[in-house]
Amino acid sequence: NAALSDQGREQAQSLAKRLAKESLSAFYASPLDRTMETASMLANPHQKPVQSDPAFREIDHGVWEGLTRHEAETKFGEMYARWEADPFNYAPDGGESGLSVTARAMPALLSLVEKHAGETICVISHKATIRLLLSAVLGFDPRTYRDHLDLSPASLTILDFRDACHGRLTVFNDVAHYAKDGGAIPPPPEGRLSKVWGKGNLGKS
Repeated sequence: NAALSDQGREQAQSLAKRLAKESLSAFYASPLDRTMETASMLANPHQKPVQSDPAFREIDHGVWEGLTRHEAETKFGEMYARWEADPFNYAPDGGESGLSVTARAMPALLSLVEKHAGETICVISHKATIRLLLSAVLGFDPRTYRDHLDLSPASLTILDFRDACHGRLTVFNDVAHYAKDGGAIPPPPEGRLSKVWGKGNLGKS
């Protein structure tokens, strides 16, 4: 349950300023401290409360929660290799698979779509959870969510739902609010991709 860094607060505040003039009717967030703090920044200009929803919490990595990728791979080599091969179906000891995350987050999202039909709402969640939700909504192969989708901190992604069965992606990983810090291009994802993308120059431009 790591707190926001100073840089994270700056990024969240930039996003809050960007969204301040939008008409947002409700705010929902993962209960972790960093998402609740971010959500409060976004909700304050709209004078709306933040509703905590555990369905949108980050994926639980079980026994390697809090470890770096290198530490997890070194300490739990076989388990880590199995997870790298299929992060959607395999869960580390005491943790969640991508399937488990989708099973808790997707019904919550669709419930909000129905509850707030015709409205624009804001959901503040986490990288893995958002990527899994996008895979489910857009019909991507969820087994490869870590290789085909990447997100930057405090980025903006927008889904437009006609109804609970029809959603389309209109904005993805938008960080235009980073512009004041020198550019609106997301930082390169080195170190954040699975090992298959970490070999050689794959994934680099």
